[in-house]
Amino acid sequence: MGPLPPPGPHARSRLDRGVTVVELHGTVDLNVVPDIRVHTDAASADRGSRVVVDLRPVEFLDCSGLGVLCRTRRRVIEREGRLALVCVRPWHLRILRAAGLGPHFEVLTTVEEAIRHTTTANGA
Repeated sequence: MGPLPPPGPHARSRLDRGVTVVELHGTVDLNVVPDIRVHTDAASADRGSRVVVDLRPVEFLDCSGLGVLCRTRRRVIEREGRLALVCVRPWHLRILRAAGLGPHFEVLTTVEEAIRHTTTANGA
């Protein structure tokens, strides 16, 4: 992966044991998607990318935010990488389920678990 994008008010990226952790913050809606996409696209750019998207600090997520997650998932899969979401708020899970996306994402409760998932062969 190239250099990490600079931190912004809605997304920050960091490397942790070879995994790019993208932490999203605050309101994730149509207005901030371009800023967030800079981080998720950089994280998913390379073949075999291992990406964790941390949703814990997100206060609001609309369908454009779900679109960013789906785009990131597609990019990671196309490049034979691994992706996990970190999510502890029940409403995040409800939104994923309501949109029919629950089965398409590996959702874990800690960044540590998500990193382990993305770095093991079988995700266990």
